[in-house]
Amino acid sequence: MARVDFAFGAPDRLRMACEVVAKHHDKGRRLVVYCSDAVLLERFDLMLWGFEPTAFIPHVDAGDPLAAQTPILLSGKAVTPPEGSSPSPWLVNLDARCPPGAEQYERVLEIVSQDEESVLAARRRWREYKDAGHELHAHDVSNRA
Repeated sequence: MARVDFAFGAPDRLRMACEVVAKHHDKGRRLVVYCSDAVLLERFDLMLWGFEPTAFIPHVDAGDPLAAQTPILLSGKAVTPPEGSSPSPWLVNLDARCPPGAEQYERVLEIVSQDEESVLAARRRWREYKDAGHELHAHDVSNRA
């Protein structure tokens, strides 16, 4: 089972997700970003290109021919973790539901906004992860600038 880290209280969920992806990319980690909402995933894709003027985060759709050579993959459906990478890839979930295949990843990152709808959806995911036997951790990020 995976370790699942919930970051609760994000002032801007997508912005924080960009920062998390950038941080892990800088450390050489491969990530898969999952979201079944195509509009939200496209918005996140665009944000990755310009959330910081000097940031360059190479990313493609998981179905792209360059996916094997690209460290950050975006997908709206289940993706098996890319093999042969060290350290092993992690999954960032931007969906309102638990991502399919989460148990295949060493770690799942969940970023939760401050609004009530996001918190309620995160609580449902927490229970689902717990029932599946994942190791859960909560972090308060509401004071981060």
